[in-house]
Amino acid sequence: MVVSRLLWVGAVLGCALSGVALAADGAGAARSDQARVGEVMRGLSDNGAKLRAFLQAMPKGGDLHNHLGGSVYAEDFLRWADAENACIAVVDHKLSPPPCGEGQVPARGLAKRDAAFYSATVDALSMRNFVPGNAAASGHDQFFSTFSRFGGVGHRAEAVVVTLEQAARDRVPYVELIANPPQAAALGKRAQQLDWNTQDFAADLAPLQGELPALVAAAREDFGTLDAQVRDLMHCGQADASPGCNVRYRYVPYVLRILPPPVVFGQMVMGYALVQADPEHFAAVNIVAPEDNPIALSDYRLHMDMFRFLSTRYPTVPLTLHAGELALGLVPPADLRFHIRDAVEAGARRIGHGVDIGYEDDAAGLLAKMKAQHVAVEINLSSNDGILGVKGRDHPLLMYLAAGVPVVLSTDDEGVSRSDMTHEYQRAVQEQGVDYATLKQIARNGLTYAFIPGASLWNDDGIAPGAACAASLRANASKPDARCDALLKQSEKARMQWQLERDFAAFETQILKGTH
Repeated sequence: MVVSRLLWVGAVLGCALSGVALAADGAGAARSDQARVGEVMRGLSDNGAKLRAFLQAMPKGGDLHNHLGGSVYAEDFLRWADAENACIAVVDHKLSPPPCGEGQVPARGLAKRDAAFYSATVDALSMRNFVPGNAAASGHDQFFSTFSRFGGVGHRAEAVVVTLEQAARDRVPYVELIANPPQAAALGKRAQQLDWNTQDFAADLAPLQGELPALVAAAREDFGTLDAQVRDLMHCGQADASPGCNVRYRYVPYVLRILPPPVVFGQMVMGYALVQADPEHFAAVNIVAPEDNPIALSDYRLHMDMFRFLSTRYPTVPLTLHAGELALGLVPPADLRFHIRDAVEAGARRIGHGVDIGYEDDAAGLLAKMKAQHVAVEINLSSNDGILGVKGRDHPLLMYLAAGVPVVLSTDDEGVSRSDMTHEYQRAVQEQGVDYATLKQIARNGLTYAFIPGASLWNDDGIAPGAACAASLRANASKPDARCDALLKQSEKARMQWQLERDFAAFETQILKGTH
């Protein structure tokens, strides 16, 4: 399937690139395939459809910032609601299980029965048809309001399936899904019932520890059942297996930063314990919800203190933290000065969004620190535009790249934003001017900075080849030498990175064939 797609893209680009001079000066034959493919991409940058075809076929790394519920398109939620005859509220289009009561209409047959209301529901469950500047709403409010409208429908296994299948279409081999077990809420409620002492986290932790083994075991069993349902729905291991079966994924448990401190602490404890117990299936701990919420703002440093404390108890558990998803006007300038820095100093190995970096105190020093400590930033161009209105020249993507901070592109909530990973790459090219070599490095970063077990193919900077596979990579070998093969056998991360390099080689070869 991938080969046929590459053949099609090569043929289309070959017809379109008669004006692209790949070797007119006689020196082009000596250029690397990467440089020549970069010229091809530059020739397409003003043609959205042709650039889309090119980028759709381009291999990509990991999607490291993907909220499971928000990754589902409204049409999928409505399809599931139709199948179970769920209900839709007339006023706000909120979905709920049957039976339907006053002020609700049945979802079954809605598309044919009332196309206008169906269309309005799609708009209510997503950013579709949202008009920036509309006085009746804001992109921020529209975006975050969607989750309460579709959150009661369920279908978690189906949500994983559609997310993985979309990743496969975008040539993304690895996804980290931000998703919580119900046990996180249970431990949060339990923590709220206890005496709370913000000056002594150890005392707050002690009464919760006895409950952790049973809750962790139950959460692992629940997610094991979920994964079995996902495999069954995709027919994995069968002749008609979905391409999504080839996408590796892990879960990222999270904390809701808008809840009272004891609840946040309990959820956080559950996340740490779960990741430590089962790093094969749970990648890291995160913190989510609108960062501009009054509680999130007032408790921000308290939350970072909680992370610091628990990281001393669970030192092997990675953190990827939403930080800096803010813009001037949404909050006062004082609230833009420290969120990213505090998250880095709390131990975050990746920062989600990081939009307000230019407002941080000593932004240059913070960027240098992120570069030195190899703290990656997860850039979400579509949601930053839709929620914050930050795009184009106002977006800090190029600021991070210029500072040498590792950058990954991710989807955030692709269903709500009406986007996909290929579109994020396209925005990076057309709105930010990112070239092919940089885009390729960003794709590599998606695996290098993923929380995948095993040693990396690359050095700590994520750019230079590590000693084990340096010779094989520099020779662009189709098979690893003995030393490199030994690394691949013991490291899942290195195996995925090696496959990505082979996919790049095949992609570039096919693109260049299509230009002759």
